[in-house]
Amino acid sequence: MFLDSHKQQPGRKHPVIQATLLAAAIAACLSGGQALAYTSEDGTTQVNGFVENATYSRRNVGLSKMRNTVLIEGSKDYGEQGSFSNVSFVGTFRATYDGVYDLNDDEFGDNAGGPINMQSVGGAGSTAWGQSDISTGVLGFGFDTTENPNEGMVNLGHALHDTDGGVGLGVPVRPCDVDSRGCIDDYLDFEESELKYPEFNDRLDFLREAYLDATLPTENAATWNFRLGRQQVVWGRTDLFRVLDVINPVDYSRHNIYDELEDIRIPMWMATGEYRMGATETFDDLNMQFVWNFDKFRPNNLGQGGTPYAILDAGSFFRAMKNCWDNGCSVSNFAGGALSTDFPKHVIGIRDVHLPDWSLSNSQFGLKLEGDYQGVGFSLNALTYRSQLPSLRAVVDNADNPFTPEVESQSYDYLIAFDMYFPRVNLIGGSLDFYVDDIKSVFRVEAAYTDGEEFANTLRPELYSESDVFRYVIGWDRPTFIPILNEKRAFLISAQLFGEYLVDHERETVNGIEAGNPNWEINHVGTLLVKGWYQNDRVSPQVIMAHDFKAGASVIAPSVDWLISDNLRLTVGANVKVGDGEQEFDDCRSCNPFPPFTGDGEPGDTALRNLAGYEPLGRFRSGPIGMAQAEDEFQITLRYRF
Repeated sequence: MFLDSHKQQPGRKHPVIQATLLAAAIAACLSGGQALAYTSEDGTTQVNGFVENATYSRRNVGLSKMRNTVLIEGSKDYGEQGSFSNVSFVGTFRATYDGVYDLNDDEFGDNAGGPINMQSVGGAGSTAWGQSDISTGVLGFGFDTTENPNEGMVNLGHALHDTDGGVGLGVPVRPCDVDSRGCIDDYLDFEESELKYPEFNDRLDFLREAYLDATLPTENAATWNFRLGRQQVVWGRTDLFRVLDVINPVDYSRHNIYDELEDIRIPMWMATGEYRMGATETFDDLNMQFVWNFDKFRPNNLGQGGTPYAILDAGSFFRAMKNCWDNGCSVSNFAGGALSTDFPKHVIGIRDVHLPDWSLSNSQFGLKLEGDYQGVGFSLNALTYRSQLPSLRAVVDNADNPFTPEVESQSYDYLIAFDMYFPRVNLIGGSLDFYVDDIKSVFRVEAAYTDGEEFANTLRPELYSESDVFRYVIGWDRPTFIPILNEKRAFLISAQLFGEYLVDHERETVNGIEAGNPNWEINHVGTLLVKGWYQNDRVSPQVIMAHDFKAGASVIAPSVDWLISDNLRLTVGANVKVGDGEQEFDDCRSCNPFPPFTGDGEPGDTALRNLAGYEPLGRFRSGPIGMAQAEDEFQITLRYRF
């Protein structure tokens, strides 16, 4: 059972139970006192919000989330101001404390990790970090273990797979103020306080919304609606999948892909203008929106090594590789594809991270035409933006060659040393939604075509390539009676199919292994929601399922939502993964970056390719669901709204 998996002292209540009782006590105190929501006498000012405790327990790990949230939202209507009408201000404040870093610090806090061993199938079998079979004293290999000690570490992907003859890396997992190894400045460098209180940082994330709205009438029936400030701009008509809804970055460290987008979008300072034309001779409704994101660029928060949630476990890989470049590192089964190897610093890893500076040229601009034609809602969208996902480009012009320490640093093709970039991406797309009365169903469609995205590619000397990408989602919603379950109330059945096609996909089978782009050329993910209502709609069970077809991985998330009173809501659920997890791919151990020392022939010679492993590129084949196969959870959420 999930509740039995947490390591706790005898006589103490389980943290899931403790946290739920605490939240219930808070809610009881609030509900027993004066209502906290506020509306002014003239109705122009309103304030409301909620307090919430979300406590999750993960199998074999214990507490994975004990998030306590306060959210307050308010609005002030100023009416007519000069030439503008409907002038108003909207603000939303959110503060979070996640107690998992205190209550389960052996897994996720300042005591996380420990000493690790690296596999060496052709040598000793297993060697300690910093004491590999190819190590200090052998040519120029080795690193200073006083600066990079064997403590506070885990093996990359340890929760999901063994090294099993492939590449293995060590990941520092303590907060960056406790252990700075592998922390990437201004990107993945969270201190313990920032992990516990994620909204309180120099980007003012406690402001979920802070914007002014105003309407400017025109001489005809059309109006201009302007919004300026910190906001979320939502494009698209589907749930979960970000096809058109890519203006705001998202925080996957909050709960991977499983939280609602409205909770994990990262607000940005933006200006929008919407020209509302209303009904025209052709369209039942028509409007055009302009979006200018003038905020300093922010990538998605992927979660860093040592956090409970890190989509694709990419943050752990980045931290391991940054530590390799800065301090040197041990790598399992590297030399000859079989011997653990200690690399000195400045040979492999992540060297620099090129976050775009603020400038007009780095701004992001969007245009959307939206309307309704004979009952069909539609939009046409265009956006130019910076990729919120990083690209690793293996064009490093000052890597050291450990075989020739007397030679000055230089560039080496196919070397697993990288600079990180966030390339410019251009998107065009559109959406439709329409109702088919004959089958009582609503259909939703989104599609987008992008150019400028970059993907790992082990067939290229720079180990990446650019590809145009076509993505789409088809959604179907239908209220359906299931008499055996409820004769009086229909269930909501909602299904979606997400597709992705890499137009410039490259892959070859070389010596029995696949090399090139690890991402699938064409892949689909399907979701299904079944939701019902009982007890005058106060009890609502549901199940959400998702399946990644190429990865062969699925997630099932049943839950029951109980509206205890008009203000108090309890949700109990689980998140269970089934199917495949880890997958292998070419890891470029045999890409021969240092000939003739690493093999005869030219760098990247495909005749030498004969090695693959789970790390580091198998994660792109496993996908977010497959890489989270070890993250089954039991979940309790209690919310009091005021």
